[in-house]
Amino acid sequence: MEMKTSSAMAADNIRVLALSMVEKAKSGHPGGAMGGADFAHILFSEFMVYNPNEPQWIARDRFFLDPGHMSPMLYATLALTGKYSMEELQEFRQWGSVTPGHPELDVARGVENTSGPLGQGHAYAVGAAIAAKYMKAHFGEVMRQKIYAFISDGGVQEEISQGAGRMAGHFGLDNLIMFYDANNVQLSTTVEEVTSEDVAAKYKAWGWHVIDINGNDHDQIRAALREANATTGKPTLIIGRTIMGKGAVGPEGVSFENKVSTHGQPLSAAGADVPATITGLGGDSENPFRIFPEVEALYAKRKEELIALSEDWKKSFAIWEQAEPELAKKLSQWCSGKAPEVNWEEIEQKPDQATRTASATVLSYLAQHVENMMVTSADLSNSDKTDGFLKKSTTFSRDNYKGAFIQSGVAELTMACICNGIALHGGLIAACGTFFVFSDYMKPAVRLAALMELPVKYVWTHDAFRVGEDGPTHEPVEQEAQIRLLEKLKNHSGQNALLALRPADVHETTVAWELAMNNTKTPTALILSRQNIKNLPDSDYAKARRTALGAYTLIGHQSPDIILLASGSEVSTLVEGAELLEAEGIHANVVSVPSEGVFMNQSDSYRQEVLPPNVPRFGLTAGLPVTLEGLVGAHGTVWGLNSFGFSAPYKVLDEKLGFTAQNVYTQVKNLLGK
Repeated sequence: MEMKTSSAMAADNIRVLALSMVEKAKSGHPGGAMGGADFAHILFSEFMVYNPNEPQWIARDRFFLDPGHMSPMLYATLALTGKYSMEELQEFRQWGSVTPGHPELDVARGVENTSGPLGQGHAYAVGAAIAAKYMKAHFGEVMRQKIYAFISDGGVQEEISQGAGRMAGHFGLDNLIMFYDANNVQLSTTVEEVTSEDVAAKYKAWGWHVIDINGNDHDQIRAALREANATTGKPTLIIGRTIMGKGAVGPEGVSFENKVSTHGQPLSAAGADVPATITGLGGDSENPFRIFPEVEALYAKRKEELIALSEDWKKSFAIWEQAEPELAKKLSQWCSGKAPEVNWEEIEQKPDQATRTASATVLSYLAQHVENMMVTSADLSNSDKTDGFLKKSTTFSRDNYKGAFIQSGVAELTMACICNGIALHGGLIAACGTFFVFSDYMKPAVRLAALMELPVKYVWTHDAFRVGEDGPTHEPVEQEAQIRLLEKLKNHSGQNALLALRPADVHETTVAWELAMNNTKTPTALILSRQNIKNLPDSDYAKARRTALGAYTLIGHQSPDIILLASGSEVSTLVEGAELLEAEGIHANVVSVPSEGVFMNQSDSYRQEVLPPNVPRFGLTAGLPVTLEGLVGAHGTVWGLNSFGFSAPYKVLDEKLGFTAQNVYTQVKNLLGK
């Protein structure tokens, strides 16, 4: 019998650990993990450069796993590097374990991204590669990292792969190397029953360098990775033809490889002979959770090599730091994770502008004062007004990696995932813009940003039916209610999963951006108007800082007859309605509510000060009434939309749909029985 090399034993060790995790949990996906083990082992033991003692090292290579169901492969590989214990692997998919069913961001353990919804993980890698190029352009070879991604058949099929592949090729991201685990087996069928596309030709058309290999052959994997690392001007796709369930055997030693049944359930449930499979792979079927001595020695040797490499980097960095002290100081600030220092009072806003225009003013200022900010738009920069940033910066391209504005094209989900990847890389602040109605395209990435607690900024403009002539396809109605659900959800750190702000005038917009930039723990949504909005009474930056409370009394009386609540465009309508009510001796407090989530985090005493419990309330929202019903409750009523919008000039829509001062007056009179 031919003796296995220590490298072959390591890959088999990963297979044994991966299938055993799934067996013990009685749940999971063993087949793909067994097939991809060879690439994972070679990458982590021979090519990936990271510091075993400093997992947050900014210049480390990154590994982004796209198919999160292959988490057993990742956990098993990282166990060989010392990041997980055998006991932790045995707690796979259990309550409170550090080995959840799909990987969740945990850089300290080597998990660079939360993954599960197919397609997003490799798009993050594209974003990280963009961030790495940007930082290398500013700081030189001290930022020399490579970005590795692992994608499966499902990830290639997900539509997002088109946007990610197009952008990576267009930008010539030669620091990006992606392994495609092509095993021709999916969860419920084979790949050939789903698609007959030429994947290699597709990626070549996008400008990728493509290498096709036996993905279980270690020498071919090594050669492909060397070629990929030497390739310039193009990202590289390594198509690895792998075997689903490699090494799995059934009763009487019959091969159980390349079976659909081994994809999404324990091998035993698929009918395989698990003890025989483990034994055949060199493991102990009675005690499968162990690292083979030869493998332990191999990874210990690699650990020494990695420490030496990181020490060499530190020496080079010290020389660079002495030669470039200002650059070194800048790099430290960028990588601190702290909010940038901005003199927000310096920003001068013109009165009575659309909040998207006010946002452009802020972005123009930030482009000149926050050098580690990257902004992108889905082919709408001149409409969502992110071009305020573009006009004071340059465009990111293969010829200009110092460019801070990314032209994403019409690819909202890809754009959002790119921003997640930039944030995951670290060192940079990411913001992206499009029309609010198209936030629907972005929801999967927004949800994952909230789950990973990434401080991405979303600039969503054209926030209501006042888009007007464009009609119901472009008029958001239910979108605000959907987004604000994330304000009501707590993340694992106990914070609101997302900060959503809908400012009511230009000064509230400045403060909304201030809150967004200072929010380094969660994503922020800025929901902005297309049409001009009158400034709030006596509005200025200082007064608008009350936006930070989530809601505040704009017009107040000691003994109000009614509380009027709204956010965004509708607040100025309430102000006009309050004037009509006041003329008849009805005292109305007007409350601006840019963020219900933030307001609900305030003290009970403050909330009761703004919303006295025994005073009737009237809410006005251009979205679904439920948007404000949590604050109005049984104390009154909400005037909102219960249908899609209509195509007409926005002032006509205001009249037809009842978003006027006169209707506020009428509805309040009815509510008060007057």
